[in-house]
Amino acid sequence: MKDETKIVIAGRHPDENFGIVNAPVYHASTILYSSLAELEERHRDRAKGEKVVTYGRMGTPTTWSLEDAVAELEGGYRTQVFPSGLAACAHALQAFLKTGDHILMTDNVYGPTRAFCDTVLKRFGVETTYYDPLVGAGIAELMRPETRVVFTESPGSQTFEMSDIPAIAEVAHKKGAVVMMDNTWASPLYYKPFEHGVDVSIQAGTKYIVGHSDVMLGTVTTTQEHWATLQAGANLTGQTAGPDDVYLAQRGLRTLSVRLKQHMENGIRVAEWLKGRPEVHSVLHPALSDHPGHDLWKRDFLGASGLFSIQLKALPKPALAAFMDNLELFGMGYSWGGYESLIIYADPSSHRTATSWDNTNPLVRLHIGLESTDDLIADLENGFARLNKAL
Repeated sequence: MKDETKIVIAGRHPDENFGIVNAPVYHASTILYSSLAELEERHRDRAKGEKVVTYGRMGTPTTWSLEDAVAELEGGYRTQVFPSGLAACAHALQAFLKTGDHILMTDNVYGPTRAFCDTVLKRFGVETTYYDPLVGAGIAELMRPETRVVFTESPGSQTFEMSDIPAIAEVAHKKGAVVMMDNTWASPLYYKPFEHGVDVSIQAGTKYIVGHSDVMLGTVTTTQEHWATLQAGANLTGQTAGPDDVYLAQRGLRTLSVRLKQHMENGIRVAEWLKGRPEVHSVLHPALSDHPGHDLWKRDFLGASGLFSIQLKALPKPALAAFMDNLELFGMGYSWGGYESLIIYADPSSHRTATSWDNTNPLVRLHIGLESTDDLIADLENGFARLNKAL
């Protein structure tokens, strides 16, 4: 079946729920057993990996509905939900690392993931080395005997470099390391991580899966080989997501296909328009033919989302503020993936260590929502008028 069909039917079992289309919301903590024999049987079944309700934290039909759908769309074995995207990243790393281990982390990774490595993992004796996201097979030179995880994100957060994931994965696997990827930008529709050598795929479901800017959620999907490691750690650290949030995420997932197509179309149109603006130094969007990583995007990806960055030509801070402060349709705020357009300023030079970033031309990240692109362009045009007036 095509993904457009899978996204509608995966994880749904109306026949088990009185014909109800969506899996009901199970609010559960304590589960009652009719006998000691039943209690023991259910826990034995759960220990074998079966989906059995034993305690609210261990999962219910509500969580399994979303997890099954995400796993099927990504092409993995099984999925675990988490209360946020960062919780998903943090737990995936904790589950596969221990004191004395070494991790290779892409230098353009999502900021909070980087902070987790530099604080929590460091405190527990795990060493992190940041690598150039363009390294490809050259990552072999950075591998050590104690390297247990290679973490990737493509395109990279804020700066949108494209990494050669298959080349990195081939090297990592030869050295016995697990390959993790933050797959939030492309979602399970536009990048199939397990077809390209990834072992553990992470998403901030907060973004495109939820799609309405009102729920925090994360997902981690693994191969069969690595599922037990992930789930055992999740249960021991008490990771769980609230049933109402899970329900909203599974409802959002059903429309992801149509939403993401519009985000992609709108994003490319606005990005192309920005390329022609005299105030813009460069547009960082992998789907544009002049992007340095366009060939990798075209080879490995099935589409693009609505998130990209631009670099403005050098200007004083008051002019940047004049551009951003009074936009009507672009909200100034973190996160992305909802139906609305967003804009935020970022300075990658403040934290990069393996690669340099010249912030002479200020970086502005945009998320293009589902509004009319004519209206979005008019809003940006008014912003540029304010910018020029402030110079």
